[in-house]
Amino acid sequence: MKLTKELKTAVLVIASLTLFIWGYSFLKGKDLFSHYKTYYVEYTNVEGLEPSAPVAIHGLTVGKVSSISIDPETAKIRVQLQINTDFPIRTSSKAQIYAPSPIGGKIIAILPGKVGPEVADGATLLASEKLGLTDALAKQMEPLKDKVVKLLDNANSMLENINQVLDAKSKANLRNSLANLDATISTFKAAAENANDLLNQNKPKIDGVLSNAEKATANLSRISDDLAKANLNETITKLDATLTDVNLLIRDMQSGKGAMGKLMKDEALYTNFTKTSKELELLLQDLRLHPTRYVNVSLFGKKEKPYVAPLNDSIIKK
Repeated sequence: MKLTKELKTAVLVIASLTLFIWGYSFLKGKDLFSHYKTYYVEYTNVEGLEPSAPVAIHGLTVGKVSSISIDPETAKIRVQLQINTDFPIRTSSKAQIYAPSPIGGKIIAILPGKVGPEVADGATLLASEKLGLTDALAKQMEPLKDKVVKLLDNANSMLENINQVLDAKSKANLRNSLANLDATISTFKAAAENANDLLNQNKPKIDGVLSNAEKATANLSRISDDLAKANLNETITKLDATLTDVNLLIRDMQSGKGAMGKLMKDEALYTNFTKTSKELELLLQDLRLHPTRYVNVSLFGKKEKPYVAPLNDSIIKK
C-alpha cells in the first residue's frame, strides 16, 4: 500500500502536535505517559518553591510539583503534587517544604503518618515548613546582629569620648610620655648591656665564688655527716642527766642540805666562821707586833711577859 503525501503530512502533523503537547506538559510538570496520584497542599509561604520541584519520601524522589497557584480569597498558596508511588500516604502525613542544601532549591518531603486511613486521589495533605540551613543560620544570626549593632554603637560612643578627651594638649602630653617611655627603655637597654659586660668581665670571679660556695656546701655536708655519726643523742642524754644533777645540788643548797647548804643557810655557823676569822687576824697581828711573846729565845732565862690585850679588839667589843 502506497501512502500518499497527504497521509504522510497528516501523520507528521499529528505526531508533531502530540510531541508538542507532551513536551509542554512535561515542562509544566506533567507526564502524560505515567500514572500519578494528585494531591494538594496549602501553604502560607512557599519560600521560593518552584514548579517541577521534586517530591520525596525519606529522600527518595516519588513525584514533583505540578503547579503552584494562589487563592484570591484566603491568600493561601495552593500547591499541586503529582506522586507516583505505592507507599501508603495516610491522613496524618505532612508535606514539608525544606531546602536540602544552602545552594539548592526548595523541595517537598512527605512525612509519612502512622495513623489514619490512606488519602484518596485529589485530597489535601497537611502542610509543614522546615527552616533550611541558610534560614536557620539567618534566624540564629538575627539576635547576634542586634548585639553587634549595639556593640558598634558603644564602640562609636567610646571613640567619640576618646576624641573628646584627647584634645591637642592631651595628645602632646601623650606623645611626650611615649617619648619618655622610649628614653626609659633605651636607658634600661643600656643598663642591661652594661650588666652583661660586667658579668662577662667578672665571670672568672663569679665562677670562683660559686666553686667556693660548692666546696663550703660539701664541707657542711661532711660536718653534718660527722655530727650524725657522733651519737649526739647519747651526748644530749648525758648532758641532760648532768644538768638534772646540778639542779638537784642547787636545790639542796638552797634548802640548807649538806655542808655548802648549811654554810649558806646557817646564820650561827656563818657568825662563828666570821668570829674565828677575826680572832685569827688579831692573833697574826699580835704575833707581828709582839713576836717575843710567842718566840722567846734567851740564854739567861728572862721572865715571860704577861699578855696585854690590844686596844682595838673588835671581838671583845662585840
